[in-house]
Amino acid sequence: MVDQPDRITLTGLRVHAHHGVYESERRTGQDFLIDVTLHLDTSAAAKSDDVADTVHYGALAEALVRLVSAMRVNLLETLAERIAAECLRDGRVDRCEVTVHKPQAPIPYQFTDVAVTVVRRRT
Repeated sequence: MVDQPDRITLTGLRVHAHHGVYESERRTGQDFLIDVTLHLDTSAAAKSDDVADTVHYGALAEALVRLVSAMRVNLLETLAERIAAECLRDGRVDRCEVTVHKPQAPIPYQFTDVAVTVVRRRT
């Protein structure tokens, strides 16, 4: 399978959820920011000018919010893997890159962000 040069990117999707290793994180929750990049051929959509011929990023955002807010996991790695699996459910997506940011991670030092990125491709 050849990597597609076309991409659809959704950046900074904010979801309040209850993930984390510590009980306090799971109880009170915090904001997670999600970035996804989908690699796919968008030429059919460009030709038809029809949203049905591409990945509808609004519907993708809705599916990711439902997914992230409905489950509870300990690790960002697990969360990123499940988000990637959701992105690959659309058969037009050849590969996806998912970054999950946890800017309020319980680290006792000043920091800007903690993030995990996974890259998955259709098998």
